Amino acid sequence: MLTSKKVSESIRLGSILMFSGGFLDAYSYLVRGQVFATAETGNIALMGISLARGDLAVAGRYLIPVAAYAAGIFLTEWIRMRVGENGTVHWKEGILWLELLVMVLAGFMPQKWNSLVNCLIGFSCAMQVEAFRKMHGMAFATTMCTGNLRSGTELLAVGTLENNGEQRKYGLWYYWIDLVFVAGAAASALLCQVLAERAVWVCAAALLSAILFIRYHRRMAAALAGLFSGEKVKAGIPVICFLFHQLRGAVGKGSVQAHLSLSSRFLVFALL
Repeated sequence: MLTSKKVSESIRLGSILMFSGGFLDAYSYLVRGQVFATAETGNIALMGISLARGDLAVAGRYLIPVAAYAAGIFLTEWIRMRVGENGTVHWKEGILWLELLVMVLAGFMPQKWNSLVNCLIGFSCAMQVEAFRKMHGMAFATTMCTGNLRSGTELLAVGTLENNGEQRKYGLWYYWIDLVFVAGAAASALLCQVLAERAVWVCAAALLSAILFIRYHRRMAAALAGLFSGEKVKAGIPVICFLFHQLRGAVGKGSVQAHLSLSSRFLVFALL
């Protein structure tokens, strides 16, 4: 079972977020004016080209999404420092709720608001990439592939040259999440043909699944952590005795596995 702290670093959650990143990158390019809004390297390069040509107006247009991206990172760090692990909602879950809200709003915005939509996408992606920075303790990015490709290839090379299976496995994880990014982009390309601006709501659904994933594992981690704590152990003794009696009765009747499955679930929720 994943702990509350480690769930945000799981490869399953990372895969959902990478799918979302690929989806948004393709969406902003195909539907919102051929802009890759999930990362700002291209915008910064184009801003430099515009400055070299003396076109300050165009340079300023590229500066806006870069500033929105920086604002997203700043807000994420403010939330992390002010909220942290406190409260019923984990701060990283709160980041996903904000991003989901942005995606829902973007689906209602017409083509004439493309610049605003791209800024909102850049803003929300900055929050995501700042909040979810590790996968099993290793640095990775959820809205871009270059760094993941570098890390994955490095680990594969080291693992192959040193005959280290663990390094090769981690390297393949990086390749896997980049493939998920490709899958997200492909899904976006198909759905944008049908849903146009509203295709971004599919990304919102993916983010909702990520939130539910975090909530499920936080709940289960809390249940297991409290399983052997003072008052709950006392309250759970009658339950444990009852389940033990049920298991004894199941022996020889071919239903032990079914009783174990049912009993384990009942025990966890009875002690919540």
